[in-house]
Parts: sequence; C-alpha cells; structure tokens
Amino acid sequence: MSKEPLVYVNVIRRDEHVLVAVCDQRLLGKKLSFGDVELEVRKSFYGGRLTTVGEAIEIIRTEATIANLMGTDIVSEAIKAGLIHPDATISIGGVLHAQLIKLTPR
Repeated sequence: MSKEPLVYVNVIRRDEHVLVAVCDQRLLGKKLSFGDVELEVRKSFYGGRLTTVGEAIEIIRTEATIANLMGTDIVSEAIKAGLIHPDATISIGGVLHAQLIKLTPR
C-alpha cells in the first residue's frame, strides 16, 4: 500500500475571496529556475499546515475562489479531480504549477 503524498496548505481569506496556496512538502523553501527567472517556494505564502493531497483537493474544491498550486503531486491530483485542465499547467524547473480562479456571476 502506497502512502499518500503530503502537501502544505495555506488558506488566506480576504472579504469574499479565499486563496488556497498549496505546495508539495519537499518544495517548501526551494528555489526553482525558469529561464532567467528564479522562483522561491516561500514559507510565508505556501507554508500553512501539512496535510494529505486528498484533503488539500477537498479544501480547494469546497473553499477556494483562487488556488495557487506548486508541485507535481498536487497539480497531478488536481488534474485527476477535474479541477485543473492538463493544458493549463506550466513547468518551472521541472515542477508542475497551476492556478485556478473560480468565476461566479454577480
């Protein structure tokens, strides 16, 4: 039986918006390169609580109006869950990244 990967989840609430930032456990604090750009997976943004990928997907599904996903584990599961289209991802330093914005009519 394989162990489910762990991710960090940070939920940020501003008025009616809920940003859910998720990164694979092993990425927190790492620097990734993308051409001339270097991206740091910062604890101040992604470093919330450590949880399973499955729980993170449920938080995104039920709470997020915006989601920022960094890591092959979380992005792959978000694709499987139908939250992210496979063509809507990019690779940064060989690591998958995706963003989700839920639009609702006013």
